[in-house]
Amino acid sequence: MVRRIKSRKNKKKLYSPERIPTGIKGLDKLIEGGFLKGSSILVSGGTGTGKTIFCIQFLFKGLENGESCVYITLEEPAEDIRKDALAIGIDFEKYEKNGKFAIVEHNVFESPSIDFFAVDKLKATRVVIDPFSILALSIEDKPTIRRRLYETIRMLRERGVTLVLTSEIPGTGLRGYSRYNVEEFVVDGVIKLKYISVGPQAGRSLLIKKMRRTKHSEEIHPIVIGKGGIKVLSV
Repeated sequence: MVRRIKSRKNKKKLYSPERIPTGIKGLDKLIEGGFLKGSSILVSGGTGTGKTIFCIQFLFKGLENGESCVYITLEEPAEDIRKDALAIGIDFEKYEKNGKFAIVEHNVFESPSIDFFAVDKLKATRVVIDPFSILALSIEDKPTIRRRLYETIRMLRERGVTLVLTSEIPGTGLRGYSRYNVEEFVVDGVIKLKYISVGPQAGRSLLIKKMRRTKHSEEIHPIVIGKGGIKVLSV
């Protein structure tokens, strides 16, 4: 007697993580619909590339979706952040008044440790630290910088936060992805903004260097900054 064994096809469990919209027009199409919820993203670039505007758009999109958000500025005064937002047609006032949004000024030279009191108070789901690179000015070695960044990301991830950090790139910004060349190894994603002022390639561009668990574009995309903020032109 021959026993027939019915074969069972192995059903593969598809990985479908929750994603959140970035607020940058055209970017979501390049990263499978948005950032992974709870991830950490480094936005790097030289002077005038649009890092602060990127952060403003990211948080404003969250506010429009009913989320609570916190902007931690380590260098620029809060009032300047508000003015930068107004310049592209974004007004945070009503969200600040109803307790959904806060801009926190933190002087790293007085206290190197960032206080997440506002994050906990608002139960924020989106946080910006701009620029994280200034936090490392008082740290002498790269291993300590890396550990400090890892601890910061871990603490915010435990709170369910999606984090965007910025890092300046000294000089022209043509090489490297961060000021200390360690930040890009700790975060989940890296987006580099570049500005070339002269020549046939004049203008701003965006490159997605890294985005964990995401099939992303590897091309350089031209961008413009206007009403509403940054817009990717190639999508």
